[in-house]
Amino acid sequence: MSETAQQSQRELAAADPLTAAHLVLGARLSVGTVTLRIVEVEAYGGDEAGPWPDPAAHSYPGPTPRNAVMFGPAGRLYVYLSHGIHHCLNVTCADAGVAGAVLLRGAEVIDGVDVVVSRRGADRRPRDLARGPGNLGQALGITLADNGSELLTGRSRVRLELDPAPRVAAGPRVGIARAAERPWRLWVPGSDAVSAYRRSPRAPLVPDTG
Repeated sequence: MSETAQQSQRELAAADPLTAAHLVLGARLSVGTVTLRIVEVEAYGGDEAGPWPDPAAHSYPGPTPRNAVMFGPAGRLYVYLSHGIHHCLNVTCADAGVAGAVLLRGAEVIDGVDVVVSRRGADRRPRDLARGPGNLGQALGITLADNGSELLTGRSRVRLELDPAPRVAAGPRVGIARAAERPWRLWVPGSDAVSAYRRSPRAPLVPDTG
């Protein structure tokens, strides 16, 4: 592992989920000839016994065979299947045994656009090629076999290079019913590949105390 990769590993291992989200936003994620720049992320915490209890996180009930990767070590790829068809990607953070991860929600295609188009369809607008968690996974050709991949060591086909974005916007997470008000969604202002905000109709309304 290079010195830069070792530093990235240390930063992610020392980071809480929101700090990790700031580190991952702007990063480059590559598989083969395809490279994406991450422009939208969401932070997710862990179980009730951990330092960042998060009822919206897959890790909230505690370790299971499905969510085990979320409990570390840092710098791993946690892949889950959404609605039975979409492979969604997360980057783990924090110490081994402590759950925390960053969901990758949107990205711009930097290299390999022809490969991405072959996967996503020629009728897609450039901004839509990796816009949204499932589309991002499809653009890279990710499968459940990539779950647990070491992103920083160079030993897996999925490679992550941190390059934090200089400008960041923040707001509530998308489409979740619990802990919906946490401003744990970050994005790069002005990027066309950032998805639209959609509040879950199942999320309780927060009283206006102002």
